[in-house]
Amino acid sequence: MAQPSFFRKPPPSSLADIAALTEAHLVDPARGAHVITGLASLDEAGPMHLTFFDNLKYADQLARTHAGACLVNARFEARVPAHVAVLRVGNPFRTFVDLARRIHEDALRPGSSCGTSGIAPTAIVDPAARLEDGVTVDPHAVIGPDVEIGSGTVIGAGAVIGSGVRIGRDCNIGPNCTIHYTLIGNNVLIHPGCHLGQDGYGFVFAGTGHVKVPQTGRVLIQNDVEIGAGTTIDRGSLRDTVIGEGTKIDNQVQVGHNVTIGRHSLIAAQCGLAGSLTIGNNVALGAKVGLNNHIHIGDGAQVAAMAGVKDDIPPNARWGGIIARPTKQWFREILAVERLAGTARDSRPSGAKGKGQE
Repeated sequence: MAQPSFFRKPPPSSLADIAALTEAHLVDPARGAHVITGLASLDEAGPMHLTFFDNLKYADQLARTHAGACLVNARFEARVPAHVAVLRVGNPFRTFVDLARRIHEDALRPGSSCGTSGIAPTAIVDPAARLEDGVTVDPHAVIGPDVEIGSGTVIGAGAVIGSGVRIGRDCNIGPNCTIHYTLIGNNVLIHPGCHLGQDGYGFVFAGTGHVKVPQTGRVLIQNDVEIGAGTTIDRGSLRDTVIGEGTKIDNQVQVGHNVTIGRHSLIAAQCGLAGSLTIGNNVALGAKVGLNNHIHIGDGAQVAAMAGVKDDIPPNARWGGIIARPTKQWFREILAVERLAGTARDSRPSGAKGKGQE
């Protein structure tokens, strides 16, 4: 059985053309006519692939690569094997990503799962819903009354858009999502299986049982937000749950009621955000971080993976551990315990030394 290629293949390009496009310096101009047909990682690249190198952790892969060309910073240029053409740039990974975005534009935003346009015959669209021209509604999706959806938006198969929901232009709502009590801006990507606007987790113990607190707020999703598959965002109780402009949320994240997340923050997979907490702008949370309710995470703060945070974190701080505290303190405590146990080593947890080769 032939293996399908799910994305368009880029047109062949010479190294001279790629150098001009990326503003890279082709160290050996005589190789300018060499043709590149695609991008690949160091360990999988062949003679017609372009790769990149910017992390010494992958020096062995660089030495063994069969790539035709490599984007590399001047400080690592001497490490590139002689058979690999060198494209010298200031930031190899960023240049590689910029080029990938140009030639694989179709991978940046999912389209219709069924490859269709317009409203599928099996979709259910309430007569009171208002859809601009150019909206795609895939099979078996349900659009409720008084919904408004902007042009260029795709509603995936089996999705349910509840009454009164507003969705802006050029958005993508993945298959099997449910969206209720929510206002969504423009250019928002919501991946499959997300649930937005359901009840927040609010109860009062009344001696003989738990009494449910009405959840009368909304979910507000600002422009350019991306929400990963399987993520859930509860609507607010009295105030709204807000996801700020440009924030990117990974898969399987739980966002509780009344949470406010600022602009351009990064929330990695399986984080749990308890109710009524506030996250500032440009915050980064590693995978499986748990945040207590009613706390405040300052602008620019970073929290290491699997941390449990019960206290406010000041702006631009770096915290980690259970219970979370400043990373320098956390590292010192780990090292002290290892010394007591006679197993002292580099105390920095795996992944704390910087980004890896993607």
